[in-house]
Amino acid sequence: METNVIIILIVVVLIGWLIALYNRLVSLKANRENAFSDIDVQLKLRFDLVPNIVNTVKGYAKHEKDVLNQVMQARTGFMNAKTIEGKVEANNELTGALKTLFAVAEAYPELKANQNFLQLQSELSDIENKLAAARRYFNSATKDYNIAVQQFPSVIVARIAGFTTYEYFEIDNPEEKDSPKVEF
Repeated sequence: METNVIIILIVVVLIGWLIALYNRLVSLKANRENAFSDIDVQLKLRFDLVPNIVNTVKGYAKHEKDVLNQVMQARTGFMNAKTIEGKVEANNELTGALKTLFAVAEAYPELKANQNFLQLQSELSDIENKLAAARRYFNSATKDYNIAVQQFPSVIVARIAGFTTYEYFEIDNPEEKDSPKVEF
């Protein structure tokens, strides 16, 4: 009789332990997804700022339609991205397009002195700083999650429950690792 009670206690403790491991993985995954929502907010702010920048530049750089179209296509790519990976890729494209746009703006002294353009650049710079902080937090949450999925004994629960590791939010092009620079 005592042996049955001990076996039942061991089984109950083991099941409780497995449930705790599973719940920890779920919590870490939710934390990672929440961290991406911070990035998503900053990307949407940036996304909403892009038409204002493009319209301001349009008035000064009428013959730079290819650059302006590239920026708007990158913006549309972001708008259509549905997954985290898709948004990361669209972010990389938009960053490159914005760098090109600001390089073009350098050729127009009147534009560089335009108060509206300066304010938009300042807002973009602020968003880029917040985005960098959100990316760091997201990558930290991703690291914590990935470690938990790979560590023993939670790796057993993770495999059974279908938890997999995730990629970090990396900027593909090394020259895009810095936020767009505004130089006069």
